[in-house]
Amino acid sequence: MTQQSRTSPAARGPGRRTVVGSMLGVGAAALAAPVLTACGGGPGSDPKTVTFGSNGADATPKSAYAALTSAFSKDSGLKVKTNTVDHDTFQKSITSYLQGTPDDVFTWFAGYRMRHFAKKRLCSPIDDVWETIGGGFSEATKQLCRGEDGKYYFVPLYNYPWAVFYRRSLFRERGYQVPRKWDEFVALAKRMKRDGLSPIASGYGGGDSWSVLGAFDYLNLRANGYDFHMRLMHGQVSWTDRRAARVLDLWRELTPYYQSGAGGRSWQDAAQSLLDKKSGMAVIGLFVGQQITDEKIRDDIDFFPFPEIDAAHGQDAVEAPTDGFMLSRRPRNADGARKFLEFLGSARAERQYMGVDPSNLAVHEKADTSSYNALQKKSARLIASARHISQFADRDSDPGFVATVLLPGLTQWLGHPDDGAGTLKRIESQRARFFTV
Repeated sequence: MTQQSRTSPAARGPGRRTVVGSMLGVGAAALAAPVLTACGGGPGSDPKTVTFGSNGADATPKSAYAALTSAFSKDSGLKVKTNTVDHDTFQKSITSYLQGTPDDVFTWFAGYRMRHFAKKRLCSPIDDVWETIGGGFSEATKQLCRGEDGKYYFVPLYNYPWAVFYRRSLFRERGYQVPRKWDEFVALAKRMKRDGLSPIASGYGGGDSWSVLGAFDYLNLRANGYDFHMRLMHGQVSWTDRRAARVLDLWRELTPYYQSGAGGRSWQDAAQSLLDKKSGMAVIGLFVGQQITDEKIRDDIDFFPFPEIDAAHGQDAVEAPTDGFMLSRRPRNADGARKFLEFLGSARAERQYMGVDPSNLAVHEKADTSSYNALQKKSARLIASARHISQFADRDSDPGFVATVLLPGLTQWLGHPDDGAGTLKRIESQRARFFTV
């Protein structure tokens, strides 16, 4: 996630990378009733209709999901009634939604975030679905789809990497070289600033505070390694640990080169500044491609892995969130929903989705990737080369902790980056509320 919001201000949303918001609190309950409710009725609902709760409110994923539901309906004779809600609202309302009368099938995220609802029994196991689709996925992908009890709860559709994106023509025109190490990265940012550019595009205003987690995760992964990062995300390490402090020290080096006014800007506006060559780089996901309408610009977009900080860890970890689908705890059309999930877990479904939305990568091992553009092919190679794959901080940690403690702490710190020790102390003071310390 996941994703992650990723829409225009009018349709706030792969957003699928958006954080949960007040996922475990009162705010979610207040939002859920009026805006994130199921499409269908009760037990007597139409057996020929499957309801589908989607967070794909952006134009591109909305069209891609429509292509999937249309193809399934044509094959199965079942109608899919889609309930589309903007991504940020979907995230904030999800707990109350699942506790009520949710749609039969709903979009969500693999890994920790899936296990959170499986453990709370707010979704149904789908081992029978995996008996049909299991041959198409790697063991690593299967692990992301299983709960703590070993049962399957998730059908994956796509993943996508985070990296440092840029425009090749800008680098060529200015004589910039792709950095591999931290010092080179900071030096390049300094040079871009002298050249009148915003070195690093940034926008975390409104519901887009999740976007700051990309930089935090990579700094921690590169400086302290995957194992420490995951222990920190799972609440097993103190946030006042010297290694966590080092992350903020490193981040402070970059803050002078962030685009000014980031706290009042959406991620889309920040991404647009990269496309318009007003910013030199952006730490962002492959979903930046959803902003592109000119194929000439798409061909000019490139990325490099987040730079090495400590040679002991190199660039061996990649952030690659995986998005897909889950089955509600009491689906009104259980048989139809399982047939829909079997279709969604097929190579054909992934091919159809990617044909509409080229900002993602298929995870099915038999999916046709011959139509991938250059950026997708390079992204697939990046993920394949990774020794470790993280999902994203808002997916690898307790959603309530991220939403109510970590994100507010980090975004506040970005406004005053001299108080690293105080920020970490405040975050640490809340750890025991969410994790067994």
